[in-house]
Amino acid sequence: MTLKQEWLNTIEPDLKNVLRLFSLPDDFLSGCAWRLWEEEGAFFCRFEREGEAACLSAPVPAEGGDARTDELHGRRAARRLCRQTLYRLCRQVTGIHPPWGSLTGIRPTRLIYEQLEQGRTLEEAGAAVQAVFDVTAAKAELLCDLARVQMLLPPPGDEWMDIYIGIPFCPTRCAYCSFSSGEIGDGRLVEPYLDALRNELRAAAPLIAATGRRLRALYMGGGTPTSLSAEQLRRLLGEVMTLFPGAAEYTVEAGRPDSLTPEKLRAIRDAGVGRISINPQSMVDRTLQVIGRAHTAAQVEEAYPMARQVGFRHINMDVIAGLPGETLADFRQTMEAAKRLRPESLTVHTLAIKRSTRLHLENTPLPPAQTAAAMTEMGRETAKEMGLEPYYLYRQKYMAGNQENVGYALPGHACLYNVDIMEETTHILAFGAGGISKRIYPEEGRIGRAPNVSNIELYIARWKEMAERKEALFGGD
Repeated sequence: MTLKQEWLNTIEPDLKNVLRLFSLPDDFLSGCAWRLWEEEGAFFCRFEREGEAACLSAPVPAEGGDARTDELHGRRAARRLCRQTLYRLCRQVTGIHPPWGSLTGIRPTRLIYEQLEQGRTLEEAGAAVQAVFDVTAAKAELLCDLARVQMLLPPPGDEWMDIYIGIPFCPTRCAYCSFSSGEIGDGRLVEPYLDALRNELRAAAPLIAATGRRLRALYMGGGTPTSLSAEQLRRLLGEVMTLFPGAAEYTVEAGRPDSLTPEKLRAIRDAGVGRISINPQSMVDRTLQVIGRAHTAAQVEEAYPMARQVGFRHINMDVIAGLPGETLADFRQTMEAAKRLRPESLTVHTLAIKRSTRLHLENTPLPPAQTAAAMTEMGRETAKEMGLEPYYLYRQKYMAGNQENVGYALPGHACLYNVDIMEETTHILAFGAGGISKRIYPEEGRIGRAPNVSNIELYIARWKEMAERKEALFGGD
């Protein structure tokens, strides 16, 4: 395999992501001299700046006979080596040890599975990831715990399909939100949207049977699906269950407690949905006002028993570590509420400020790295006290303290859809504005995508085209 210069033509954004691990400016890179070369079956990379230098090597991936796949593996190995070499230089210059080491990707659990595929034990896999990528012992242990839980779940595979249905309406828009959703306002777009959504569902639902696959999990998210009325939920879920029966798991996000009523919860439960999310994000009223959530902590405390009375036995709670102005004592208040309300699963997010959010436009600073780390550790300790195990994890750019988002669940309560979408191991048909359908090609190491338009009014006008995109992605099976 010969090293190709075009493999590096677009690597600059990856290298700048490495700089962010150390809070270094982008122009740090322009002051570096670096090169990548191939010699005697190995790739070599060297970075040098102001008398400091780092040089690393990695074996050239073995060729497997398929030119396209071989080139993909070679490109990945070369780019990974460049990132790790720059990381080594940055660590020498700054003395900082980021908790996730040189990793800048979204799904670090993949590295554990790569090691397992090479015949290593789980403990050996964790040690290898720690040694190669400079991940801290605590994060390596977390990855091993995740893999241990995931390996007990029903295995994914080519024969399965997941469904995602997006409801892009919310009572108010949160300051950290980057999703393709908007405030429900006067509701004038809701019925036209639901008509278009039902049309898209009917048009593309036959793809599951036509491709010879079976339904694994269905997830209705948003936005806030419970922004709809009880009757709208009842009609939509009735159609969904007719078109997509027999899933192992059905989830509906009921995230905003100010959108919940007993009638809406009964409509969801009567349809056959077993899992919902009621997400406070924080149990500090001052914080809820700052981030634009039009509810109080008291409403969260009322929503959980309301859902229990309707019959829900699996409720997820989302919280966010590192929200603007929050202290460790504030986050402890949220964790104490979680212990009182006893959700079957708890997802501890770390604040990530994305470019399309109000927090970004207002130049809201992220909390200190030590505070973010202490909060995520408190989340992990709280989950352990509650008997919850980590079962999925993902990371984002611009995340406070270079931390992570982790989902914890009681044994037997891990959400299959969350694992599938984060590990990208299962095909997904995604419906509604902003949905992205995915087809997995494991042998080729790639994913085919068919995105829906994000704008609600454009989606209403073009739903048929969205269904045709799915047909093009999965046609020919």
